[in-house]
Amino acid sequence: MRITTSLALLLLPLPTVAAVKNVSTVAQLQSALASAQAGDDIVLADGTYALNVNLSCSAEGTATQPITVRAANRYAARIQFNALEGFKVSGRYWTFDGLTVEGVCSVDENCEHAFHVTGHAEGFVLRNSRLRDFNAQLKVNAAPNGSGVYEMPHRGLVERNEFYDTHARSTSTPVTKINIDTGDDWVVRDNDVHDFYKLGNISYGAFMKSGGKRGVFERNRVLCVKDYPSGGTRIGLSFGGGGTGNAYCAPAFDAAVPCDPEHTDGVLRNNVIINCSDVGIYLNKAANTKVLFNTLISTTGVDFRFASTTGEAHGNVMSSVVRARDSGSFTAGTNLMNVASGTWTTWYQAPLSGDLRLKGDVSPLLGAAAARATVTDDLCARPRPSAGAYTLGALEHSLGDCGAGTGADAGTGADAGTGADAGTSTDAGTGGGNTDAGTTPGDPTLPGTGDGNGQSSSDGGCNTSPGLAAQLLFILVPLYAVSRRRWRRAHPAAER
Repeated sequence: MRITTSLALLLLPLPTVAAVKNVSTVAQLQSALASAQAGDDIVLADGTYALNVNLSCSAEGTATQPITVRAANRYAARIQFNALEGFKVSGRYWTFDGLTVEGVCSVDENCEHAFHVTGHAEGFVLRNSRLRDFNAQLKVNAAPNGSGVYEMPHRGLVERNEFYDTHARSTSTPVTKINIDTGDDWVVRDNDVHDFYKLGNISYGAFMKSGGKRGVFERNRVLCVKDYPSGGTRIGLSFGGGGTGNAYCAPAFDAAVPCDPEHTDGVLRNNVIINCSDVGIYLNKAANTKVLFNTLISTTGVDFRFASTTGEAHGNVMSSVVRARDSGSFTAGTNLMNVASGTWTTWYQAPLSGDLRLKGDVSPLLGAAAARATVTDDLCARPRPSAGAYTLGALEHSLGDCGAGTGADAGTGADAGTGADAGTSTDAGTGGGNTDAGTTPGDPTLPGTGDGNGQSSSDGGCNTSPGLAAQLLFILVPLYAVSRRRWRRAHPAAER
């Protein structure tokens, strides 16, 4: 019986053997992804990797052994996609770190996403990377599995990245730098998002929608216009975005079931949003949303829109106002609104460029808003006071300046840089018919971008490597011999 048990244990699947895979060519990168296993560390040497196809990542990492794809030196591995999709991530627990990813399509509509995260790809992490010139650098959405049941990519983290475009996007598809459709518990923090513009329509810095829950936007710096001329309708951060087609909305994924709310229990805290032609924060069917200690300069404010949108606005300082529209509602705490442009320039070095180093007297902001338990730090991740009231806005001025950086790199933890950016991936589904922000006073019905949250084109998977038969025999033979000898010593009579 012991031999049988021992053999059974020996025949159990062997644990995967994680490896460091150093790559310096496109072929090596493709091979490393195709054979990826939990715990692998795929390291890209400095250089340019030019691709005309997407890179599929369907192998399964784990929470303790993610699959990591990283640059040996931050930003020095430059991945250029002339393809509809860049990295298509459908496996769990993939981490991408320190990459420069650029869309180089001659036609904007042919470079959709740098990263497309879909299905059960929970635990996705994107950090310390630069992503440039895609319609939606990051796209996240649910997808049906083989049984037709929709799976969602929960618990993603997007931190310390730069997202931007070098020109206005000419495309019929949505232009949103961080586009998270479905998935709960996503965190987007310490990112620099700037210069995004869809010709003739609406664009967003980032949104979460399509039935998600408990999303967090914190410590991000969004400059709708930084380096190239203004134009179009640009919105900073949003829960709800332009709405979702019912068939693509969690939890029902049913065309007959309205997508309402679009998001629940979201938090926006300690963000700086600047130079947006429309609202800095747009809440579309966003239930129980907390808008806390944000700084909005040269935007048209904050909109709580539609009946299912509820929440609180507290501790914010802004050029415009907080509004309830189309039956939306919120509880107003202490907010400083309608700050004149001249006042910003007396407070800060170059506010319209994102340089919020102190220049003048900001005493009206100090200690002016009651603390909130869910806000423990400021834009620069410095602890807020442990007792007493907080400074209004994203910066805790009682602690002084938090960095000498200028422009978009002024102390958010994101490296603004000018480097390149991200991959490509299709945004299937255009079916959302709901109206978009339309927050400009007097025009509540601007057309929606209506991202239908569909799926992108299929591709080969980054499947795990073939069976390790040789390794299995190498391990089994000596272990079997040991087990056999032990059994014979314990059962001498059985040998006679």
